[in-house]
Amino acid sequence: MTASARSPDMGRPGAFAVLMPLWGRDLPERLELALTSATLDQQLRPDLLILTVDGPLPDPLEAVVERVAAGEFGPATVLRHDAHRGVAAALQDGLETSPHDLIARADADDICRPERFALQIPRMDEDGLDLLGSGMREFSDRIAPGTGPLRTRPLHHEEIARYLPHHSPFHHPTVVLRRSVALAVGGYRDLALLEDYWLWERMMLGGARMGNLPEVLVDYRVDEQLFARRGGWKLFASDLQLQRRMLSDRVTSPGGFLRNLALRATYRFVPGWARRIGYRRFVEQSLSTAGAREGIHTSRRAEDEPPPTPSAPIL
Repeated sequence: MTASARSPDMGRPGAFAVLMPLWGRDLPERLELALTSATLDQQLRPDLLILTVDGPLPDPLEAVVERVAAGEFGPATVLRHDAHRGVAAALQDGLETSPHDLIARADADDICRPERFALQIPRMDEDGLDLLGSGMREFSDRIAPGTGPLRTRPLHHEEIARYLPHHSPFHHPTVVLRRSVALAVGGYRDLALLEDYWLWERMMLGGARMGNLPEVLVDYRVDEQLFARRGGWKLFASDLQLQRRMLSDRVTSPGGFLRNLALRATYRFVPGWARRIGYRRFVEQSLSTAGAREGIHTSRRAEDEPPPTPSAPIL
């Protein structure tokens, strides 16, 4: 791993870093928009941007990375690896490198709203939190930011703890976490599309205090092929590994394990068009209904999670 850096001022209370992974299939115009939204456009700017480059990049992306290293987006550290290793390894490098305990996640194709860090960073200390997410809205090349479907998650620690055995309780691109707590439970570990969910489970078991803000603080890019990529044996193997882990950790019961696995198998192996229809027609509606019934703030779910049956309780 190689790194280039510009030294930030590390003395301010509440100092934080933005951690953003990058790989060769990201697009330079989307990267520039994501970088600007997470740094220059923020009401509370980060003390450090950590851009972790996972493998070789085409020249247009390299040109943007050079601007990051030169400080155009504020104090920055660029971490590089010659080979593509996956997002978990890239994020773990950033966790281990950061000089700040507060880490805000951001992705290279999403948009952070200007008030994001001004709302999230103070709440970490005010509420004694180790993990804090928020709501987000989808957008795409056809749907303008701020106009797409809304996604939320349970807001309070107790609600989140009840929800976690069934589904991921955080939208990863919205999260601020404490580096020390994440590293104490092993940090990011490789598990295709579920490395974040696995980390949330281990942080909860490690005693982390968790929360979500109801505000929409990130616009989340959804492309046309997203549902097609969410199926297949590889992702079902990730589901199986995580469900076994949660059963072993007594986060879920044997009955919950079997139910979760059956739902995930259905989701992973139906055709992509059916996965999309099932998500839009049943998942969003069933979550909204169940949330109202249980008094829990739930969301239109992330597409990488399988749908429950309309009658299944969502906690």
